[in-house]
Amino acid sequence: MHLEGSCHCGAVRFSLESHSPQPFMHCHCSICRKTAGGGGYAINIGGDATTLRVSGQRNVSIYHAVMREPGKRATRSKAGRHFCKLCGSALWLWDPRWPELVHPHASAIDTPLPKPKEVVEAALQWVAPWVDVPKGRGHVHCQTWPSESLREWHQRHGVESV
Repeated sequence: MHLEGSCHCGAVRFSLESHSPQPFMHCHCSICRKTAGGGGYAINIGGDATTLRVSGQRNVSIYHAVMREPGKRATRSKAGRHFCKLCGSALWLWDPRWPELVHPHASAIDTPLPKPKEVVEAALQWVAPWVDVPKGRGHVHCQTWPSESLREWHQRHGVESV
């Protein structure tokens, strides 16, 4: 599926092809919550990194989150969270460990996205106490990360585009 996206102020526009365009996961980790304002959900859409086209690249900055876990040394994430340096909109995540993939934030996509029948509520171990996490049919709860990949989820639901 062809996806078009942009930042809030319009200084950055981008497009890409996505084999897994349904936003299947809500990530409740502190990184997603703080860098994307809660609802950006950085890794819930997958796209072909070779098809990413960006207009306004000079307005894009990259943040590498520092991960702090109790009892462990702080480490800088290899994943780059791309955002508009003018308005702060979260745009996409790219990680050199999976160079063929790019993960646009669902909140930055302008193309109408299909609504999933099932949503994975991930990283509940770190959910903010004020968040009302959806429960019931259609919501799978994971304390950390789901065992199946983004692509596997889309294949299981028969919604992967080629």
